[in-house]
Amino acid sequence: MTTRLEWLGTRAVMLFALLSIVIPLLVIATTALEPPGSLNTGLSWPAHPHWGNFVSAWSVAGFSTLMRSSVIVCIGVVPVGVVLATCAGYAFGTIDFPGKRVIFAGLMIGLAVPYEAIVIALYYNLKSVGLTNTYLSVILPLIGAFMPFGAFWMRNHFAHTPVALIEAAQMDGASDLTILTKVLLPNSRAALSTLAVLYFTWTWNQFLLVLIMIQDPARETAPLGLALFVGQYTTNLPLLSAGTLIVIAPVMIVYMFFQRQFIAGLAHGAIKG
Repeated sequence: MTTRLEWLGTRAVMLFALLSIVIPLLVIATTALEPPGSLNTGLSWPAHPHWGNFVSAWSVAGFSTLMRSSVIVCIGVVPVGVVLATCAGYAFGTIDFPGKRVIFAGLMIGLAVPYEAIVIALYYNLKSVGLTNTYLSVILPLIGAFMPFGAFWMRNHFAHTPVALIEAAQMDGASDLTILTKVLLPNSRAALSTLAVLYFTWTWNQFLLVLIMIQDPARETAPLGLALFVGQYTTNLPLLSAGTLIVIAPVMIVYMFFQRQFIAGLAHGAIKG
């Protein structure tokens, strides 16, 4: 009886979580197809969908420039962040070196310190070296901010790798770099894909850091541009909804493309933990 109730409870929670995400998304989608300037009609499909709202939102908000800036920032953060996190995770998970636990504990403090608490000091530090109002003023802090989680994630993955596999490679004379790239990484696709998707999502949705570091409109990213767009067209719900869907579309596409690896990585990490 208990098992049956647990099964029903789990399904109910999952259904509620699904509906809490899908229903607002459907409302935004149907609103985006309403005539410009009309009010929200809920989930009803408009009789004459106005697909031109997406074209208007794209041109009015200047999403060509905004999306380009977001892509540049993501390209700068995700690959470098994943590589550094992988190297750190390998070192902390498989290699014994002096001060290992102390260094890792210090790194984990970063998980408890939000960068919002240091963003003002960070601004003046970057300004002193002439990096503000550049893409690097966003890319470098984000790589550092994501490093604690990335190192923890990959350490947890590598720490549960069979020791015999690593010892066999060492007996064959393989270096640490060879062990990492030739032995461990081929079996780490799920963990790497999950970390990359998380990094991409966090980077794409970044708002506060861009707001503070970037003053040049040509370097603003999509979330910041959307916020300014909302301030200009508050009463035009269809146009705002179209702009919102344009901004979140890349995240949805990336997630759908890596969905299996992402879920496998989360499940694998949960089982190991």
